[in-house]
Amino acid sequence: MTSHIIPVDSFDYVVFGGNGDLAERKLLPALYHRDLDGQIPDDSRIIGASRTSLSDEEYRAFARAAIDRFVAAEDRDEAAIERFIGRLFYLTVDARADGGWNELKALLDQAPPSRIRAFYLAVGPSLFGDFAMRIRSFGLVNDCTRLVVEKPVGRDLESARALNRIIGEHFEEHQVFRIDHYLGKETVQNLMALRFANMLYEPLWNSAFVDHVQITVAESVGLEGRAGYYDKAGALRDMVQNHIVQLMCLVALEPPGAIDGNALRDEKLKVLRALKPIDARNVEHVTVRGQYRSGASNGGPARSYLEDLGEDSSNTETFVAIKAEINNWRWAGVPFYLRTGKRLTQRMSEIVVTFRPIPHNIFGGAAGHVQQNQLVLRLQPDEGVKQWLMIKDPGPGGMRLRHVPLDMSFAQSFGVRNPDAYERLLMDVIRGNQTLFMRRDEVEAAWEWVDPILSAWEEKDIRPQGYTAGTWGPSGSIALIERDGRTWHEPE
Repeated sequence: MTSHIIPVDSFDYVVFGGNGDLAERKLLPALYHRDLDGQIPDDSRIIGASRTSLSDEEYRAFARAAIDRFVAAEDRDEAAIERFIGRLFYLTVDARADGGWNELKALLDQAPPSRIRAFYLAVGPSLFGDFAMRIRSFGLVNDCTRLVVEKPVGRDLESARALNRIIGEHFEEHQVFRIDHYLGKETVQNLMALRFANMLYEPLWNSAFVDHVQITVAESVGLEGRAGYYDKAGALRDMVQNHIVQLMCLVALEPPGAIDGNALRDEKLKVLRALKPIDARNVEHVTVRGQYRSGASNGGPARSYLEDLGEDSSNTETFVAIKAEINNWRWAGVPFYLRTGKRLTQRMSEIVVTFRPIPHNIFGGAAGHVQQNQLVLRLQPDEGVKQWLMIKDPGPGGMRLRHVPLDMSFAQSFGVRNPDAYERLLMDVIRGNQTLFMRRDEVEAAWEWVDPILSAWEEKDIRPQGYTAGTWGPSGSIALIERDGRTWHEPE
């Protein structure tokens, strides 16, 4: 079975920060893959822009090097690379000065007015407002314009509102695409397909049948050159407020009337507004902060966070575990255990839905322990779905029970390369499909839940617990779940 490629309309993609790390590692390789698969129309253009002075040819050399480095050898086709490189242009543009903007307008005006224009802000959030203002003031906005905003959208509720307000002064909400690449992953899409395209799961998707849900986003690396940003952010802002909260919403939302941008996001917003508050009254009992110490990771010795940071002290968390609850009829009494961290045992992201135990075991102790059914959705590194069931161990000798998975790896099942999430999201921008992007009120509602946690940590002076690099985090995270009689799901 092969994937079906749906072409998109002709477009001009302007990437501000076009020679930065995100463009090099993700955006240019993702656009190359879409071109390789024949999805990009022949007359479409990709325009890199930044303060750095480069010629078109120098930028094309940069893009070629990015493809050589970040695209697998089996996907590098010389004819396709030449075709893709030919689409690239570069302009020197400054967010806080007028130089280069008239040249950008002249280049874009070469295309028909009906051509889709997408502006991707692969820059720091402090520049979002400046870029939005100049894109508007230089007459680059028309009915076919989209603005793509990278995370983080703010560092707290106040700054998120300020960013949304200034973007909203220059763009209509339907033109703004706040991107979270986790929502573009194949498994996240399959979560919706499993729930809403099959009769099997949705009748069981509630507190009567679900015991608890775990969401883990684990990284085995440390700061990786992000020390300046990360020490000001921490794991709660960097991962929980956006990625993990978004995944929780997709697990917990009510069935929308249709899979379209606003219907789905309306349901996610209801989940965010139903989250039980975490503040100074309960923060010590339902959250854990951690910070990695030296140990072993990725097959070798690993330095501590402070050594990676180059400082003597820091109160920034590199690990967070939270017991979240959703106060509505569907999920009342079902805990959602969330955890994320750096320098953990392995790189892994997964959602685990654990169903309630059977009410009565008819088999007796000799047959073995009857374990609870689990649905495991793996987002990375190998995307797929496993449904864990109890079956009879084959062979004679009586009834012996085993816990085994029905396993579907997407790459193996469909015989295709697993596309990077950015590939889907970049093309959804061109389609104008906002389903997998965050709406303004959604971003602000997530901060409304996270802000009191940050304030409570400060008020209670809750400092990060140390944990050894290469482990699954501080002991407090184990206690968080085990005092409820449950354990963290350990990957195979």
